[in-house]
Amino acid sequence: MVDVFHYLALFVIGGTIVWSAIYEYIHIISTGHAKLKDILLLFIYLELGAMIGIYFKTHRLPVQFLIYIAITALSRHLVIDVQKVNSDFHLYLLLSITVSIVILSLSVMILT
Repeated sequence: MVDVFHYLALFVIGGTIVWSAIYEYIHIISTGHAKLKDILLLFIYLELGAMIGIYFKTHRLPVQFLIYIAITALSRHLVIDVQKVNSDFHLYLLLSITVSIVILSLSVMILT
């Protein structure tokens, strides 16, 4: 019973990822161009989909893909959202996100 629920939940999550990626792609097509934030979001969807696909094949959850998703999300946040911050907190936010990306990159190197 637990395995059935587990597979059903993963299938629903995978379908949601595909649906969200298609929705985002249709939005990109309707605007006529892709912004950097859109492309990075599509990479996040790709990593999530790959992670679920690998789980279905191997029955193991690859931690590296979660780290890749975190790095991509932090990069997206760094490039898109931090530019909008206009305060003294800007430098600390920039440094903390950059240090986080470096730590996550080092952890991927350790895991592989």
